[in-house]
Amino acid sequence: MQRPTVPEPIQRPFIPAFHTSGMTLRVTFLGTAGAVPTTERNPSGVFVNREGDRLLFDAGEGTQRQMMRFGTGFSVSEIFLTHLHGDHVYGLPGLLETMDFNDREDSLTIHTPRRTRSDVTDLLTACGGSPSFPVHVTEVAPGETAMDGGDYEVRAFETDHRTISVGYALVEDDRKGRFDRERAEELGVPVGPKFSQLHEGEPVELEDGRVIEPEQVVGPSRPGRRVVYTGDTRPGAAVVEAAADADLLIHDATFAEEYAGRARETAHATAREAGRVAARAGVARLLLTHVSSRYAGDASILAREAREAFDGDVTVASDGLEIDVPYPDAG
Repeated sequence: MQRPTVPEPIQRPFIPAFHTSGMTLRVTFLGTAGAVPTTERNPSGVFVNREGDRLLFDAGEGTQRQMMRFGTGFSVSEIFLTHLHGDHVYGLPGLLETMDFNDREDSLTIHTPRRTRSDVTDLLTACGGSPSFPVHVTEVAPGETAMDGGDYEVRAFETDHRTISVGYALVEDDRKGRFDRERAEELGVPVGPKFSQLHEGEPVELEDGRVIEPEQVVGPSRPGRRVVYTGDTRPGAAVVEAAADADLLIHDATFAEEYAGRARETAHATAREAGRVAARAGVARLLLTHVSSRYAGDASILAREAREAFDGDVTVASDGLEIDVPYPDAG
């Protein structure tokens, strides 16, 4: 029997985006609902494209359809699960089956909190057996590096939910300092390979015997970017530490303050609590997600309450919202 193929989307709906130049670090929200989806919000899923590396954080029911709808494609190499509640994992079996139908050959790694590997394996096995491509399920604990991308890492950190859970921080390495071409020419460095040598941290010798050191023409190293995704959690010191100086914090904001007691009972956060975390961590931008179906008609109260605690940029995430994360020193 011939396997069906899934077509790429023909037309993508307009979604507000925030673009910047430089190396791509783009976040697409596939699902922003709480435990109960609505007609406007799918269960949890966040897609990250980091310079061609395509990463998926959580995979709620319908994630594959959202990937088609918002044009991310299915070529993810790594999936990071924050915990195994259904609204964060029910989309896994269907997504892997679709990858299989499309004759995927590349391996896929699924990262899951400690002591949950067998549960993930059972979920995948119960829904159609093993795909024809390699699937590796690995466990990760708070404080460990789940993935080493060469010039960036995805690190797990402690969260506080009703089950075994982690959050994830994508952390880029520092970048080289800016090369001062004008100063290099003043020092007599000829245009060409010596510029590159200096920028790479190597001293160069000129024809007159002088040695030019990199620090004479290269500025201090510049910070990379940090994107933090909490999954479901109560606010806490571990989240603040993981999100310190983050360029983007994606935080659980299931409830408005009116339901603060319910947030404590269910181990979620209110929008105001998320704002307090963002303020303590000194983040540049706060995205609120995992929105309760109580706010299906209007979630603006969540943004208002978060802004009462955090005077930075606050947005209630919506399905399809796409954000390009700039470098901290972008002008």
